[in-house]
Amino acid sequence: MKSILTKSSLVLAATMMMASCKKFDEKNNNPFAANGDQVQTEYFINNAIIGAQQDPGLSERMFILYWVPAGHALQDEDGETFSQGSFVDDWASAYYGQSSQWQNNVTTAIQIGNDQIAKGTSKPYTKNLIQVARIWRAYLMSEFADTFGPMPIDAFQGTNPEFKDVKAVYYYALDELKDAVSKLDLTVTNPDQVRREDPAYGYDYAKWRKYANSMRMRLAMRLSEVDGSKAKAEFEAAVATNDYITSAADMFSVQESRGWDPLASVFRRESSWMGLPISTTYNNLVVGLGSITSASQLSAGYQSAIKPADWLGQRYTDQFAVKTNDPMAGYWLNGLPFSIDPRAYKVFSIPGDITNPTYPGIGGSYTTSQGQLKNAAGAVVKTLDAKYTWNAKVDGNWGEKASRNQAITTNGCKPLLNLTYRSGANRRVFFGPWETYFLLAEAAERNWSTSIGAKDAYETGIAKSFEYFGTSANLAAYVASTDYNRVGTSVSWDHTTEPSATRTMNYEDGITGAKGTVDVAYPKNNFYKSGSVRNDHMTKIMTQKYLAQLPWLPLETWSDHRRTGLPFFENPAVEDVMPDLPALNSGNYMTSNIQFQPQRVRYPSSFRNSSVQSYNNAVSLLGGTDAVLTPLWWAKH
Repeated sequence: MKSILTKSSLVLAATMMMASCKKFDEKNNNPFAANGDQVQTEYFINNAIIGAQQDPGLSERMFILYWVPAGHALQDEDGETFSQGSFVDDWASAYYGQSSQWQNNVTTAIQIGNDQIAKGTSKPYTKNLIQVARIWRAYLMSEFADTFGPMPIDAFQGTNPEFKDVKAVYYYALDELKDAVSKLDLTVTNPDQVRREDPAYGYDYAKWRKYANSMRMRLAMRLSEVDGSKAKAEFEAAVATNDYITSAADMFSVQESRGWDPLASVFRRESSWMGLPISTTYNNLVVGLGSITSASQLSAGYQSAIKPADWLGQRYTDQFAVKTNDPMAGYWLNGLPFSIDPRAYKVFSIPGDITNPTYPGIGGSYTTSQGQLKNAAGAVVKTLDAKYTWNAKVDGNWGEKASRNQAITTNGCKPLLNLTYRSGANRRVFFGPWETYFLLAEAAERNWSTSIGAKDAYETGIAKSFEYFGTSANLAAYVASTDYNRVGTSVSWDHTTEPSATRTMNYEDGITGAKGTVDVAYPKNNFYKSGSVRNDHMTKIMTQKYLAQLPWLPLETWSDHRRTGLPFFENPAVEDVMPDLPALNSGNYMTSNIQFQPQRVRYPSSFRNSSVQSYNNAVSLLGGTDAVLTPLWWAKH
């Protein structure tokens, strides 16, 4: 980070959102920056954008241990905490404080710009920088509100802020995006030193305008289930601009670094204890989806490991959790799937493939691909060799089975997030063109006025995702596929035939080797149309949107599921009780229920302890207790 960023950080110390904030001119006693005319707007915007990348300590706590398991992006690794409805105060406190600082910085940018305009000391680009700051603040507010709930919309403006409910936050953010876009002047040019202070777009105002309109579409769609008329009006107004993110060149992304700073990889390459394994949700959605065979995707050395399409795997009822609605519960796929979404092999490594340059082995970690299985008496009954296999561990409480199954708890035995996303050489994506098209597809499916038909938008969204992952060669066959994945959804837009209730699969007993067949039921998603529909247009849209958003946007996959109940999220395994998910038990684990999935992050104790009145006000606006299972206003599932 440039030295000026450190200096500007000294101007405004980190504050919590509920604290009373003085105006910049009153606080600016920093010898490095004597007044608001000398400290420039762009420095504070830069700080706000870079800070939001989350330094390694923060990304582990919020991105990986809260957003990732909530959005079913990866396995919940740290004791399966949030997936079991549990809460760690320190994790929430770290994000609460730092997010408040980012919002403080970007609000200060607006204040400085307005002060300079009033004094006649502004630059030709100052008004535009104010609009950029407003756009970024709208995003930061949505990120905070989607995580915790009620928050102030007037923070850091010289008075003790008042918390507002989530509806007010969204209305404010939508108004800010609309007004900021209307005031951007695309004829303004910037000197090089200003362009360098924007790590996303280099102050290309045309791209900022596209981002703001796409963000407006995202936030409008968030209201679709609770405030339909507002959602429709805001969405259609954004679409009417015909100016939003539609290409990779317009993507909002920020270059990561290989260091230990806010730009370091959000997936923590340095933290070798974090395997970042594939989630059960992702696995169930990609296996069988799209008709693209593993044989066509992999080289000769993998071919002997590929299993037939009707092969379920080996059954281990004493070592694998079965009390979950995961359709693979109790089974281990002792090879590679016959067919799989081609993006899966781009995102995740194959166990045992340790010579592959994208394999995430760090200092020898994750290279062990064998694990013992034990019986109830503790005796070893088998050693599983996971090399060239493809399995996910369902989150939850495995009870005694966790100690009997070394393989499924060994990171090297599961597909892990590839080095591509961990090395710090990538750009962290905040908004990709695929999201715009899936939003348009959903809007068209809702009969809102859009610039493109639902089918075209859906297929274009897939194409943009395939372009990003480098799998475009498979696109034509993929979008035409009528094969079902493990949850009963296909790709082809025109193929809306529902799958049969079950599919007959071959398997073998993992201990005795005895062969057999079993009718495997497609899981029932009670959140969506009472579980009666698995393959309609909306299910396809949300399935493809989920797959396109990962690994970068787990907060969005969580928010989409909270809003629509799609795609199918399996329940945590309940081989033993989970105190923080008291409604889930051995009698109802086959049913989807809002009380079986985390809904929000609790406010940290630092907030409650420092301002009881503000805390009580925030909770009163939440519509329930300050609990992980209390839904946000816009969340219906």
